Amino acid sequence: MASVAANRPKSLKLVKQLLAIPGGSGREKQVAKFIKAELLAAGAEESWFRLDKANKLGPIDDAEVGNLVVTIPGTIDAPRRLLMAHMDTVPLCVGCTPVKKGEVLESKEKDLGLGADNRAGCAVVLNAACEILRKNLPHPPLTLLFTIEEEIGLHGARNLQTSLLKKPALAFNWDGGSPTKLTVGAIGGYRFFIDAHGIASHAGVAPERGVSAIAIAALAIAKLQKGGWLGKVTKRKKSGSANVGVVTGGAATNVVCDLVKIKAEARSHDLTFLNEMVAQIETAFHDAVKEVKNIDGETGSVEITGRLDYEPFRLADDDPSVEVAQQTIAALGYESELAVANGGLDANWLFRHGIPTVSFGCGQRNPHMSTEQLNIEWFHQACDIGLNIAVAAV
Repeated sequence: MASVAANRPKSLKLVKQLLAIPGGSGREKQVAKFIKAELLAAGAEESWFRLDKANKLGPIDDAEVGNLVVTIPGTIDAPRRLLMAHMDTVPLCVGCTPVKKGEVLESKEKDLGLGADNRAGCAVVLNAACEILRKNLPHPPLTLLFTIEEEIGLHGARNLQTSLLKKPALAFNWDGGSPTKLTVGAIGGYRFFIDAHGIASHAGVAPERGVSAIAIAALAIAKLQKGGWLGKVTKRKKSGSANVGVVTGGAATNVVCDLVKIKAEARSHDLTFLNEMVAQIETAFHDAVKEVKNIDGETGSVEITGRLDYEPFRLADDDPSVEVAQQTIAALGYESELAVANGGLDANWLFRHGIPTVSFGCGQRNPHMSTEQLNIEWFHQACDIGLNIAVAAV
């Protein structure tokens, strides 16, 4: 079918309404309620809506709501398509008042972010579905997915009840940046929580009886730095990054510190190399324990827990979702570019769940900052792309 254009005044109104709804991670209930109400008003049926229990599986005990899944029956014989975006914003954006200033939207409050990451993505997906329903546009079977808790570790996508999606053949995610940049891969990330335990003693009266947890941590970190395993890491033409971001410990200068808590991370586009970096970091701390002893030959210990936040992935250039995305953008007169992200996306976990997913931007600038803006023209382009993907224009 021929390309179709989204209704610009309606889509702009929709994104403004979404931006004004408070909804940080674990507090997405009102966002989900608004999305459902808009779809029902456009002609959706109650039986199309489901909430999964991802909120019961994430890190927030009182998280309000799970992922919202909407399955829309098709009117043409074509493979099911998934359109998705995450509902939560970072805390900086909660309570903002969106205002138009020239060709952008921004927060009226100078100390708050806009929350276009990712209410703009929600607006793209919601607008496409509402236009289809209101105008009775021919369309394939559609699944809409609005995830929770993306901003605190992709927990909504990680804990997604995939059986609710009805096995989509093509999948598309809207998040930050240019609407014609297709993110077809993303880095993998591993997070460490390390407790270095020493033996406390009086630092003036009996320092020799103590085992300094600070010394253990310092030795481990120094070894990693010297070995090239911190910062930008390049070994044998493989690369990644690692960082020790938080170190806390100690109570007084006259006590040999017996506990240091460390938070660290490692990232790579290569899962094998990511695992190697994880092993190097763990080994450095275990080795450091052996090097710090008191007068009695006693050592401290180290407890290391960690989790894979998201696996790296890279879609093939001929993946069906990539091809449809490129063809749709070309049909609208735009030029697409392929990119790989150095941060995690919900698409990482969709890929892990067996659903290769392409990610688009929808005009957000300066996400997670008080200077965040939404480029209105880019947002409208994203709405056109989303609508044409949803109706299978190509």
